[in-house]
Amino acid sequence: MPKASGFSRFTRGVRHTFRAFASTKHPVLVHIVPMRRCNLACTYCNEFDKTSDPVPIDEMLKRIDKLAELGTSVVTISGGEPMMHPEIYQIIERIRHHNMIAGLISNGYYFQPEKVKKLNEAGLDYLQISIDNVTPDDVSKKSLKVLDGKLVNLRDHAKFRVNINSVVGGGVANPEEALQIANRARELGFSSTVGVIHDGDGLLKGLTPREKEVYKEIKKKGTKSYARWNWFQDALVDGGTYEWRCRAGARYLYVDEAGIVSWCSQQRGTPGILLHDYTQTDIDREYHTEKWCAPNCTIQCVHQVGHLDAWRDPQVSLAEYNKRKGKGLKPETVSQIIDA
Repeated sequence: MPKASGFSRFTRGVRHTFRAFASTKHPVLVHIVPMRRCNLACTYCNEFDKTSDPVPIDEMLKRIDKLAELGTSVVTISGGEPMMHPEIYQIIERIRHHNMIAGLISNGYYFQPEKVKKLNEAGLDYLQISIDNVTPDDVSKKSLKVLDGKLVNLRDHAKFRVNINSVVGGGVANPEEALQIANRARELGFSSTVGVIHDGDGLLKGLTPREKEVYKEIKKKGTKSYARWNWFQDALVDGGTYEWRCRAGARYLYVDEAGIVSWCSQQRGTPGILLHDYTQTDIDREYHTEKWCAPNCTIQCVHQVGHLDAWRDPQVSLAEYNKRKGKGLKPETVSQIIDA
């Protein structure tokens, strides 16, 4: 599919946003993994291996078709390193074939000019690259010094939106470098966001006073794109919790390389149902039930989707939900009764 114009991308985004507000019965955002393998081995990351094969393309296309059947709005390809999948362009084309918005999360190593142009042709809508430091160290090789040439390639050739995410928190030796990364992103015309490194459950690791200062300074500069949609982190950074209604498993899905649906990348195995077997019943259950990890969660994409439904449909415990369902009540009635 040819690359859409910026105006076309905008109008599709508006249309999907209206759908998200109009109905709670479909996923808004899905992260799907076509490749667990990665060319790097960042010490804080638990989302990669060094040996696994790519998911066969026929299976990947079936999974994309299933997401379209569920009414998904946005499909973001992650990993591992998804650019290592030999049919990555075909996967993007299939997403766009169904008129879903196509995104990609990458470590940035594979953006030679010819590959950027192929991503344009496939119809990619947006790209996010996370850069952890300025100079490679023992923690991460996702470094500005290594990737700056690839960023220039993207500036010169990409017809899709590019966001650069820097991080603060445990494992990052010098928080000042996050400021350098954010400034360089804006110099190149990209949007920038800042994230907080989490532990293996997706929960907050404590920040030092200087890390908090850097975080807040980058936030003040993050005025483009969805950079403004991460205010939930403010309370966490200051040592508090954030009370919200997590809709993971319903409005947000994480589909791993085995095709299993989980709440997110850090809660793999829950609910642990194969995508091909996932139904509206599963979406209703996960939409209306509480998540134990929500108050301390730092998973930005899940929070951003959760904002869409923050104003409606309170959640109940899974036990209470099942109890009410056993009495023949519809999912929306369950929450209404408990809230009353």
